[in-house]
Amino acid sequence: MKRFAAILLLVFSAVFAFSQDFSELYEGESTAALRSAVGYLASPELKGRGAGTDGERLAAEYIAAKLSECGVEMLNSNDDRSFGRLQPAGDTLRSFNVVGVIQSYNRELKDRYIVIGARIDNLGERSLSINGQDVTRIYPGANGNASGLAMLLSLAKTLQTNSALLGRSVIVAAFGSSLQGNAGAWYFLNRSFRDAGKIDAMINLDMLGTGNTGFYAYTASNADMNQYILALENSLQPVHPKLVTAEPCPSDHRAFYAKEIPSVMFTSGMYPEYNTPGDLPSVVDYGYLAREQEYIYNFAVKLSNGPAPVFNPGETIEKESRNKVIPYYDCDKRPTFFGSSDPVAFLRRWVYVYLKYPDYARKNGIQGRVLVEFTIDEKGHVGDVHVVRGADPGLDAEAVRVIEASPDWKPGIVSGKPVKSGMSVYVEFRLEKKKKK
Repeated sequence: MKRFAAILLLVFSAVFAFSQDFSELYEGESTAALRSAVGYLASPELKGRGAGTDGERLAAEYIAAKLSECGVEMLNSNDDRSFGRLQPAGDTLRSFNVVGVIQSYNRELKDRYIVIGARIDNLGERSLSINGQDVTRIYPGANGNASGLAMLLSLAKTLQTNSALLGRSVIVAAFGSSLQGNAGAWYFLNRSFRDAGKIDAMINLDMLGTGNTGFYAYTASNADMNQYILALENSLQPVHPKLVTAEPCPSDHRAFYAKEIPSVMFTSGMYPEYNTPGDLPSVVDYGYLAREQEYIYNFAVKLSNGPAPVFNPGETIEKESRNKVIPYYDCDKRPTFFGSSDPVAFLRRWVYVYLKYPDYARKNGIQGRVLVEFTIDEKGHVGDVHVVRGADPGLDAEAVRVIEASPDWKPGIVSGKPVKSGMSVYVEFRLEKKKKK
């Protein structure tokens, strides 16, 4: 009897051990591949993939190997994958592009191209001083932009398998040194790819891992690209992006706009862990990422077979550039509140000083964190305050009230000029525990 009990306990323990990883037991092949790619690209080994670092090089080698495995024809080898970028101090930064092509068999269109691209680099490592001690922090960039790179690899595999469905040939490109003025994309268009004039459109994949809170398509209001998005709205898709007129964030599509190539950026937008050490693989919603991938695959096939979109933004880009919101962390000089650019100072010196805990929430023991987004305009005024992730209607309203009442900030600066910038903060409502008598 004791022996039977011991065997039963072992079986129960094995089942319990499996249940700890229950979320991954029933993942499809596509979702598992996305998780694996993000896991490696955002691993400590790559140290945040800073432009010109060994981490970026390792990421480039991994991407090239994966593309080769699925049969994509590589357009640059290990020897010519790197390129130089002159830094302000006069040094040359060596970065990396990985470029392959999926050939079409369509006689009329095979020599025309669409490009699907994603940036490789993130912030890498940064040294900080904490309590007088130098500490190195890694910015792993799981969502920014290991998620886009993972999707690029999965799309390449699916498109290569189904290349008979393509009209135009598809170039898949992982661009290095993107955070350094989109240098990799610029180098590809102006130096390394001789047929840049035959590119009819570009699809940019950047920060796609939090689609459960929003999935967006930005075309700079190009009418033809918008029509492709709208055409798919009438078809059965796992998800549909929301067309937005404001640029979610600067990225490699800008280099293609400069060459007057119609482009669309797919993104899930800003998120709390953006440009922080907390941008870990756990941030990414892999199931939603797989659904986004299926949609973008269908979009790419339709784009490769349809009429070439015309670059016709008119005055839209210029108008949007005046009204666009620059992410807080992308400002040359970040907005400051009472002399500090640290959002924690704003919380400590203003929000938590004037925050009033709703009586009903206190009485009912309601607690939580409210994620609030807002903008700081060119004059330092706070506006566009809204809840991104709420905790309770009363707590949400109080968080918005306090932030809306904020005194003016000093605005962010880009290229020497004040800009409208956007940021997000968590406002925490926590009740003190009653001391036991």
